Amino acid sequence: MYLYHFGLSELPFTLTPNTSFYLGLQPHNEALAVLLTALKTGEGFIKLVGEVGTGKTLLCRKLLNELPSHFVTAYIPNPYLKPDELRRAVAVELGVKQAQRMSLQLLTQRIQERLLALHQQGHSVVLILDEAQALPAQSLEALRLFTNLETESRKLLQVVLFAQPELDQRLSEANFRQLRQRITFSYCLRAMNTDEVAQYIQHRLTVAGYKGADLFSAALIRKIARASQGIPRLVNVLCHKMLMLGYGQGSYALTGKQLRAAIKDTEAVESSSYGYYMVASISLLAALFLGYFIFGAGA
Repeated sequence: MYLYHFGLSELPFTLTPNTSFYLGLQPHNEALAVLLTALKTGEGFIKLVGEVGTGKTLLCRKLLNELPSHFVTAYIPNPYLKPDELRRAVAVELGVKQAQRMSLQLLTQRIQERLLALHQQGHSVVLILDEAQALPAQSLEALRLFTNLETESRKLLQVVLFAQPELDQRLSEANFRQLRQRITFSYCLRAMNTDEVAQYIQHRLTVAGYKGADLFSAALIRKIARASQGIPRLVNVLCHKMLMLGYGQGSYALTGKQLRAAIKDTEAVESSSYGYYMVASISLLAALFLGYFIFGAGA
């Protein structure tokens, strides 16, 4: 696409959570420190909440990579599971054999036996759930019961919940008060400020192999930060589209006009909310189509 045009070795602004692009900005470093500290002290429930696109899944993968070797992890990326499905998923992650075939009563017994065996071997077991706001109510209760498994001195299973703010709304209900009381560590992941957006953009370009002059001016970065509200995913979307426009137009200097076109083309960003009332003279698709014939045909 635009890799050769800008001298890049890989796409810098993809939406796939790639830990090689991780940048230790303050909110992400703080969140990771809270998670690691809570896990090392043996706490039962730990919760990290952040708005859509703030980097929760990337942090989740970073946590999995950073955990000390004595931790055994059970990772469930899609927890929209009924209680019995959740138990079986946890059992499979922990290596319980024939977990899909046995009765729920036997399955619970096998999970407890496996947790005790891992504890006796010096391991700590952590269950990590991404998108935890999607857990059905009965599955949330099943999670609480999981953490009843303990020795006299330590929980046999710790649980980390990565979730959108909707989880907090659910936990505020009276029927979840027991679970809410068990959450001993919690962190709210904030969006990036303008300086952090600048660092973020430059870092991703550098990791992707860019070595030229600044592509995004300070003025452009301020506008990107404002339009995206500091949400990393939206920063990625806008920057990616601007680079596509630059390539499509045969340009190496990114402009406010291209940013306005990228904003207009992005449903998650309301252009009218940020004062961009001027309609771009070339649409995103038209620019890409033109760029293909001008630059792609001769490649």
